[in-house]
Amino acid sequence: MHLGSRKAAVLPWVAALAVMVLWASSFVVIRGVGVHFSAGSMALLRLVVASVALAIGAVIYRPRWPRTAAAWGWILLWGVSWFGVYTVVLNLAEHHIDAGTTAMLVNVAPLLVALASGVLLGEGLPARLFVGIGVSMTGIVVITLATTTGQLTMAGVVLSLIAAVLYAGSVLLQKWRLTGGDSYAVTLIGIVGAMVACTPFSGDLADDLPAAPPGSVLAVVYLGLFPTALAFNFWGYALKNIPAGVLSSSSLVVPALVVLLSWIALAEVPPLLAVVGGALCLTGAGFSIVPHIRAALRRPEPVLEPEPSLTR
Repeated sequence: MHLGSRKAAVLPWVAALAVMVLWASSFVVIRGVGVHFSAGSMALLRLVVASVALAIGAVIYRPRWPRTAAAWGWILLWGVSWFGVYTVVLNLAEHHIDAGTTAMLVNVAPLLVALASGVLLGEGLPARLFVGIGVSMTGIVVITLATTTGQLTMAGVVLSLIAAVLYAGSVLLQKWRLTGGDSYAVTLIGIVGAMVACTPFSGDLADDLPAAPPGSVLAVVYLGLFPTALAFNFWGYALKNIPAGVLSSSSLVVPALVVLLSWIALAEVPPLLAVVGGALCLTGAGFSIVPHIRAALRRPEPVLEPEPSLTR
C-alpha cells in the first residue's frame, strides 16, 4: 500500500482516538466547574461557544449546505436530540444517581448501536465485536464499583437508560441519514439547533455567568471549542469511514481515559479496582477495533488502467 492510501486508511482512526480523548477530558472539566454553573446554563454556554466558533470557521471553510428541507429536518432532529435532549436527560439522571453509575448505564449505548447497526444498517453481528464490548462493559462495572457513592433511585436508572437510547439513536440516525453530507455543515446546523432548543436556560446563564470565576468560564469555553465543536467534526469524519457499531464500541475506552486524566489533572489517585476496570475497558475496545484497523491498512491499492498512448 502506498503512503498516501495508508494515511487515508488510518486517519479515521486517529480522528476517533482524538474524539475519545476530548470527550474524556470533558468529564474532568465538568467536574471542576459544575459548582459554578447549573446543568442548563453550562450546556447553553457550551453550545453558544461551539456555534460561534463553527460559524466563523464556515466563513473560511465554506461547507456544502443541505439542499432539501428534509435534509435540514433530519439534521435538526439529530442535533436537538444529541446535543440538547441527551445532555439535559443525562444531567437530570445525575441528580438521582452518582456519576459512575450513570456512566455505566449510559454505556449500554454502544451495545445498542452494535445490535441495531448490525440488523438495520447491514453491518453484521461479528462475535468478536460483542465479546470486546462485553469485556469493556465489565471494566465499566468494575470502575463503577470502585467509585460509586451508592446513591440509586428508579428515576435515575430510567433517565440513564433513556439517555443511552438517545445516544444510540443519535449515532444510528447520523450514520443512516447524515454521513452523505458535509460533516462540518451537519455539525454546525445540529449544534445551532440544540443551542436554540436550550434558550430556556438563558435566565440561568445570566445569573451564573457574572458570578463564575474567570477560570470556570474559560473551562466552559474549552468544552465548547474542543469536546463539542472539534470533537464532533472528527466524529462525523470517522463515522463516514468506520462502521457505526465498531466506532461506538471505541467510546468504551472513555471511562478508562477519565480515570487516567483525573489522576493527571486533578491528582485523584484511582483505587486499584478502578485501574483494573480501566485495563478491561482498553482490552475489550482493543479486541473489537484492532482487527478493523489492520484490515483498513491492508486494503489493496486500486488498480489503475494505463493511460492511452498519445502516439500510434
